[in-house]
Amino acid sequence: MARVWADPTIVRNATSAGLGSALRGRRFEEPTRHGKWLIAWTDGPALLLHFGMTGDLVWSGDEPERHRHDRLVLELAEGGELRYRNMRKLGGVWLAHDRGEAGRILGQLGPDALGLSRRQLKELLSKRRGGVKAALMDQTVLAGIGNLLADEILWQARLHPRRPMSSLSDEEMAALADSVRRVVRESLVYDFIPRKRSWLSHVRGRSGAVCPRCKTALARAVVAGRTTYFCPNCQRP
Repeated sequence: MARVWADPTIVRNATSAGLGSALRGRRFEEPTRHGKWLIAWTDGPALLLHFGMTGDLVWSGDEPERHRHDRLVLELAEGGELRYRNMRKLGGVWLAHDRGEAGRILGQLGPDALGLSRRQLKELLSKRRGGVKAALMDQTVLAGIGNLLADEILWQARLHPRRPMSSLSDEEMAALADSVRRVVRESLVYDFIPRKRSWLSHVRGRSGAVCPRCKTALARAVVAGRTTYFCPNCQRP
């Protein structure tokens, strides 16, 4: 990297100057992802990025002009800029000097949602108690599922977000595991939750929205501390 600019309000465990000093002259290696985190390894320290709800990476070849919400700009020696854009500043960037420090920053994350088989997902989730949406969003249990993903997963599995995990039958648990794998996989292909006409995401949050499956008016509630949308006909308690 030839030059690094960082908004000091987005750097969580270093100063902007310290981040720039650590990364200048370094070369990126193969990155890894775990849940909502991207770990950008270099031939020295690692840059850890958490995207929150509004974060994204933008390449200057696709978008030449910088945006006012670009919080981190990495100018590459070969030319071009990689920009971390985050409107609401949820998430942020961290600096790790070695793999041990990277592990401490990531904390007690559960396994990545995409890396588990159907059987492994069923075994993992079957041990949980409490509501099904709360279980899906617990990052210490399963990393990578946020509020919007959880709503889509539960709608596709036809499960009410407040259903106790202990009440799910084997068939319902299998449907939940299949839905997790399908929704997470397709969302990664698109880099966001696709707004397919056959998905809840196509109408979620819109005024007067109806269920894409049965045309019942969608319900809204606070579940697991988050605004939740579901179909009261398809997803019964």
